[in-house]
Amino acid sequence: MKKKNSQVRRFTRSKVGTFFYFAFIFLAGAFTVLPLIYCICTSFKPLDELLIFPPRFLVHNPTLQNYKVLPELLSNLKVPITRYIFNSLFTTTVGTLANVVAASMAAFVLSKSNLKYKNKIFIVIQFSLMFSAYTLAIPRYLIYKSLNIMDTYWIYILPAIPSATSVFLMKQYMDSYIPKEMIESAEIDGASFWGMYWRIAVPMVKPAFMTTLLFAFRDLWSMIPSGTIFSEELKTLPMIVNQITAGGIARSGSAMAVTVILMIPPILIYLCTQSNVMETMNSAGIKG
Repeated sequence: MKKKNSQVRRFTRSKVGTFFYFAFIFLAGAFTVLPLIYCICTSFKPLDELLIFPPRFLVHNPTLQNYKVLPELLSNLKVPITRYIFNSLFTTTVGTLANVVAASMAAFVLSKSNLKYKNKIFIVIQFSLMFSAYTLAIPRYLIYKSLNIMDTYWIYILPAIPSATSVFLMKQYMDSYIPKEMIESAEIDGASFWGMYWRIAVPMVKPAFMTTLLFAFRDLWSMIPSGTIFSEELKTLPMIVNQITAGGIARSGSAMAVTVILMIPPILIYLCTQSNVMETMNSAGIKG
């Protein structure tokens, strides 16, 4: 029995192969967190280390000065810092909820309805995943201008509602975890399509909900609209980083300190939704 358990724990056919397998995964994981480590280290660097060329990766004489000067820097803003915080929380919360609801409803229609051209529509959604955001910048600008929503909160919220990635993940998850027989049974019992979505789909796709919530929150929290927001009262927290960075290399430490603070909410949400993200990605890979 012990021999069998030892074989199950192996990821390759030999112990040496298993060792190199985990060593490679560890090195790859460590490489991905290097930018985060550099950002944290830079936020604790004193001015003399910030001016060193070539720059050092690690900090030798850590200091909290970059964090201590933030209240003074933020007090010089044109509007109170509370306004930036409200704008970030409001746009991120509303945009994230709208993204999740719209994606789940669209995915349920594409997965469980009898829509005639739903497969072709889903192919178009898959093709849209290949487009870069930069190629859509000019068309989006023209649309925003024609809708007369420039310099409003809609600039943050409206682009977040339609998301090909969210619809793709939710649709794949529904295909895998919502049996067709359950939908047919609900139809026989007289359930409406909206009732099937609310009572069957929503409770069963919690991992997909949490995954799309994480992605939408991450994108909206760090969003910096360029050329569409001009009023200072409508700007969000990420824009403060640009204003602090405008002070030159002497303020790069303070800019990194603000960046570290802004990274905390997405990291906390990821830690809370990590297991759901892995489950959703596995289901999307199986069906995709």
